[in-house]
Order: sequence, then structure tokens, then C-alpha cells
Amino acid sequence: MKNFPPVEWAISEAPVPYEAALAFMEARARAIREENAPELVWFLEHPPLYTAGTSARIEDLRDPARFPVFDAGRGGQYTYHGPGQRVAYVMLDVGARGRDVRAFVAQLEDWIIRALAAFNVDSGVRDGRVGVWVDRTEPGGPPREDKIAAIGVRLRRWVSFHGISLNVEPELEHFTGITPCGIADPRYGVTSLAGLGRIVSMEEVDIALKAGFEQVFRSKLVRVGAPLSESPAA
Repeated sequence: MKNFPPVEWAISEAPVPYEAALAFMEARARAIREENAPELVWFLEHPPLYTAGTSARIEDLRDPARFPVFDAGRGGQYTYHGPGQRVAYVMLDVGARGRDVRAFVAQLEDWIIRALAAFNVDSGVRDGRVGVWVDRTEPGGPPREDKIAAIGVRLRRWVSFHGISLNVEPELEHFTGITPCGIADPRYGVTSLAGLGRIVSMEEVDIALKAGFEQVFRSKLVRVGAPLSESPAA
């Protein structure tokens, strides 16, 4: 299988305001297409907020005054971002990587599944339900599944931005202000690594995500300084 050039990889240590992150992603995606800028994967956390995708329904915003709400411009519906959740924004040249949107989304899913496997979490995708899910059915109980990671991307001239969010140890109660991804069925909820009894650091999650990305996307990640920050790379 073909290997691709290295991809820059940045980690922001402090929470990043959503509007600043969105402006940066749009500019970087444009630079990748027009100026041959390097591809970038950006790991970060946001302060508590809700984002609305292009399919968001206003009735799914249950508590609009709770946290700031942003129009993300990505695919999908409402989602929550906040501390304890690892967001990974991917600015990749999908045109050069096969020009196949469905295959790209499948790669994002596989990336998350591989990272979770590093913590002995068995996860997968489900027909008709976007994201990555885990089975929470109790012995003898009714079927139940929880989402542990969300996916929402946008492509502009075949360059991606937005990406994935993996629940490490966020405040899960914050998800009650929305109908996550428009799914109100009580059989389907939201969980995290901590909720599954895996108490791991964000650094450990980053290591697992780095390894999974390099396997799935066949590019080495090369650490660079964080966007919107003067701090040098570690």
C-alpha cells in the first residue's frame, strides 16, 4: 500500500476558543490547497460549548442558554465539546489521498477504533448512526449502546477540516443540553473512557491516537508548535 508524506501534528495544552480554531482551520485548509502548505492534525480541547452541523434541528438544542452555541459548518447535527474530550482536527488533502469521501470517513472511524483498542475497549460503527459506539448491554437486560466518539468533517476543494472528538473524561451531564447527533432513542446514550472504567491521561490518549493515525493514514506525524500559541513543540 502507498505511504504518504509526513503530516504535521500539534497539541494545544490550554483550551482553544471555538471561533479561533474554526478560523485557523479554514485558513490552513485554503493554504494546503493554494500554497502547498503541509497537512496538519491538531489535538486540542475546547471550553464547554455546543456546535451545530449542517443537519442540526433547532428542537435538538434542549438548553440553548447553557453554553455558547456555534454554527460549525461541518456535516452532522448538534454535538458538545468541552474539557476532558480530545478533539482532533484533521486538515488533510483528501484529493491526493484517494478522492473518496466515504473511504475518508471510514478511515476516521478506523482511527478511533484502533486508538480505543489500545485501552482494551471494543468499539465499532453502526448502520444509520454516525460515530463510534460501544455495547453497554447488561446481562439479561435490554440492548443498550453508547457513543464514545463523534465524527464531523467538511471538505473544501478536497481538503478536509473539522474531524473527530473522543470522550476521555468529560462531564457527561453536559450532553443533556442537546440531543446528541439527533438521536433521542433511550437505548442509545453517551459514554467516555472514564465511564467505561478506563482512567487514562490525555497524554496516553494522544499516544494511542498518534499510533492509530499513522497506521490508518500511512503518514508519520511530526510534532510542531501549536497553532494560536507561541509555545514551542515539546
